[in-house]
Amino acid sequence: DELPLASPILNAVLELGFDTPTQIQQEAIPMILGGHDVMAAAQTGTGKTAGFTLPILQRLQKPSSGSRRIQVLILTPTRELAAQVAESGRDYGDHLPFKTTAIFGGVSINTQISKLKKDTDVVVATPGRLLDHIERNTVDLSGIDVLVLDEADRMLDMGFIRDIRKILKKLPNKRQNLLFSATFSNEIRRLAADLLTKPEEVEVTPRNTAVERVRQIVYLVDRQRKR
Repeated sequence: DELPLASPILNAVLELGFDTPTQIQQEAIPMILGGHDVMAAAQTGTGKTAGFTLPILQRLQKPSSGSRRIQVLILTPTRELAAQVAESGRDYGDHLPFKTTAIFGGVSINTQISKLKKDTDVVVATPGRLLDHIERNTVDLSGIDVLVLDEADRMLDMGFIRDIRKILKKLPNKRQNLLFSATFSNEIRRLAADLLTKPEEVEVTPRNTAVERVRQIVYLVDRQRKR
């Protein structure tokens, strides 16, 4: 209730069983609602998805007949994360008139094309499959107001930087940019310098530390027994 979020969003959050915001949510949500570009260091398990999804849902423009467009593009490194973020968007926006569509490889592109032909406000995508849609002219990114790079460090590690730069050329120059990364490496800062305009910075976890809720286990296995 202390965050400047609309009642339909707060109701959805409470229905999901959340009543206390995490640190990343407390710091990032007001910045995003204020329209600022944001560069945030936050790992999986810190609540970062809600940290950008909730304020984005609040800033979406209500669709009017005949002029509906994709307003938000969220890029993720993996299909699993894309599906997870899209599901969160649908859950948090349960009381709002907005639609979220996930786009990733490994599944039929025709099904995704059918969904994109219908009204969509938020697209969550992996870079490779999104480029497939761009080449087929099955997605229109000319109306994007907000771009999110989620787990940007993993996208760079996986070699998506060229794909990301190709996608950026298809977006309007005037937009809000949000970059979420586990760390602020030199490579991430270079990307941020190209992408963000006077960004607000949020860092809630020290570099290369695990989230407290995550328990890590290492099994040392010789090569013959790995498989």
